[in-house]
Amino acid sequence: MKFSTSSGSPAGRHRLGKLSQLFLVATIGLVVAGLLSACSLVTAAFVYVAAAGNSGGDGVIQIFASDSQSGALRTGAAGSDSGGPSPVSMAVSGDFNNLYVANQGNNSVVHFAINSNGTLSKKDSVTLADPPASVAVNAAGTYLFVASGTTTATLTVYSLSNGTIGSVVAQEALTIPGFQTDIVVPTGVTALANNNAVYVTVNNRSAYNPGGTVTSNANPGWLFGFEVGSGGALTPVIGNPYRAGVKPSALVGDPTSRFIYVTDYASNSLIGYTVLSNGSLSFLINGPFKTGAQPAAIAIDPRGRYLYVANSLDSSVSAYIIDLATGTPSAAVNVTGASINSTDTQPVSIIVEPALGRYVYTANQLGNSVSGFKLDPNSGSLTPAQATPYPTKAPKPAAIVSVPHGNHATQAVAP
Repeated sequence: MKFSTSSGSPAGRHRLGKLSQLFLVATIGLVVAGLLSACSLVTAAFVYVAAAGNSGGDGVIQIFASDSQSGALRTGAAGSDSGGPSPVSMAVSGDFNNLYVANQGNNSVVHFAINSNGTLSKKDSVTLADPPASVAVNAAGTYLFVASGTTTATLTVYSLSNGTIGSVVAQEALTIPGFQTDIVVPTGVTALANNNAVYVTVNNRSAYNPGGTVTSNANPGWLFGFEVGSGGALTPVIGNPYRAGVKPSALVGDPTSRFIYVTDYASNSLIGYTVLSNGSLSFLINGPFKTGAQPAAIAIDPRGRYLYVANSLDSSVSAYIIDLATGTPSAAVNVTGASINSTDTQPVSIIVEPALGRYVYTANQLGNSVSGFKLDPNSGSLTPAQATPYPTKAPKPAAIVSVPHGNHATQAVAP
């Protein structure tokens, strides 16, 4: 049998040339399509995640970019070390130009400037006597509030000037009346949007200590409130402190400064308070409200219409609609998707991005990831964002915050 090949003939070379040209054109087309697809991605917000460092070193702040159309996160600009080991809390200034990170490993709070491209520039820091547990900034950007301590709880107020951390202007020991020697640990701090008051949650470990010794018959969970006066002076509000369940884990104020909400980790509940004109509180009459198992974090959307709770034990997010007249939260039912908003393992921090108010993200400590959800602006219900969850580069993410990007910062998300 005689075999022949045409590859060496002019006709064969011509056919191969045509095939090569077609392949080249197809390849170029795919590359161009990919570039066009990439260009169509519009970053609505930058998302910052603080996680533990490797081998006991400084923590890591990873930067993600949030897609405006899908809510999907992609790795953004290069991140930064957190300025100390074991970052546990972050706060952003009201103008979105400054980020503050609390590091328990070296008792520090570190200030970063947020650049227009989302990158961070380390600026200054302060060192506390005890490990910080939570940080907050007032909306005016004039004061930084730090709750600290592991056996005693303290609220410290620092002055701020163009983001720079100044001197201590006020400090309050958070002790329970009649039980001043009890072991008290702070768990969260938040400032009212109107700048008039600040609130701190604490656990009394002498009264509630699963697996350990109980030495006190005091109520175990408390919420402290202080009016913020001239120069940052703190004045306890009338009725201070207030009972806050068994083990309060986090708190948040609504954007109208009318309501405060506290998660109770031990009783799987949400406690609501009405803020009165002098900063004092009264309980919402039909609370507390059911959450998932071991609620660890809480957030409210920028319009003040919806509230979200991250449940650490069952790895889920509970969604609520806020009655704007009474502050009462009721469950937001997802009629088109899953009844449970599942996250990756053990969410411990939660945010609603401030640019569009359309996406919710959780930092998942054991999942080493961020979970994303799309928020229905008409019902408050959640559906998983595209390609969620998103792995973090460093283990044990503990805190998450977000800032708008570009002209999204001017879009109306006010209540």
